[in-house]
Amino acid sequence: MTTLIAFESSADETSVAIVKDGRTVLSNAVATQINSHQRFGGIVPEVASRHHLEWITKTLDIALADAKVQPDELDGVAVTYGPGLVGSLLVGLMGAKTFAMAHDLPLIPANHLAGHISAANFNRPIQYPAIALMVSGGHTELVLMKKENDFAILGETYDDAAGESYDKVGRLMGLNYPAGKAIDELAAQGEVTIQFPQAMAHEEGYDFSFSGLKSAVINQVHNAEQRGEEINQADLAASFQAAVIKALIDRTRRALTDFPVKSLVLAGGVAANSGLRAALEKLIQDFPETDFIPVPKQYTGDNAAMIGAAGYWNYQDHVFADLDLNTHPGLDFPLYEEAK
Repeated sequence: MTTLIAFESSADETSVAIVKDGRTVLSNAVATQINSHQRFGGIVPEVASRHHLEWITKTLDIALADAKVQPDELDGVAVTYGPGLVGSLLVGLMGAKTFAMAHDLPLIPANHLAGHISAANFNRPIQYPAIALMVSGGHTELVLMKKENDFAILGETYDDAAGESYDKVGRLMGLNYPAGKAIDELAAQGEVTIQFPQAMAHEEGYDFSFSGLKSAVINQVHNAEQRGEEINQADLAASFQAAVIKALIDRTRRALTDFPVKSLVLAGGVAANSGLRAALEKLIQDFPETDFIPVPKQYTGDNAAMIGAAGYWNYQDHVFADLDLNTHPGLDFPLYEEAK
């Protein structure tokens, strides 16, 4: 049995968790900053860093107390070192280094994106080979995993991530940041009355583009305002979400066809979207040899439990770091062509 304590502070969530064998969450303390950033319509890096400083020791105490675990019962300290905001990453990294040094525990570097994907194991074990559809505010990627802890990007967004598009369209609609959940709920009440364009629909490959869709929504709203017409918010949300989901489904279908796999993982903050989950449930019926494993909704956002899962993979592979480990804000997986 391997029990890890994990630290996550890559964006605007301060989190410490304790995870056993990469599968069982003993505790997962998360301090959110959403209320602080809503007034700005997005994350302000300096504000985020200050909040992390305020909450890092508090979440650490809560995680240990909730798990009823003493430091001498732990086997290692996992920590996100990238990607993310450099100031935010530094707070969690310094907290993890201090804890590791104080209790003579090995430091385990964890990729934030690997954390999102490995959180699918909180649902049921990923079988390999696998494809992960990573959909978040900062990333939209199709990732091939030939084996555990092995990642190669099949396709990624050329511009905006899907989650970023949700937030920008939500701001246009007057919704609070982050807007993904509100748009998903509105979409369920509306109908698709506008056929928004899908970028790169006829191009080969597995890449995405959402900036054109965002612009099309903005133009639709501005043109209606100039004509004095009122747009039904629910229908606008349904039409926008349908376009996003179609782009994600089309590329995922192509990847599943070209790379037969045993598991399809849905990960990232947008993985909580009910419309996307329903569409993937329908898609996977055409691939009976593939198991659809969405990350449980409570672990789709940024949290330290997922870093404990990714850290467990590295612990098994004897991937450790010295105390001079630095942040890597632009960290990503290799492209498939480079990884072959």
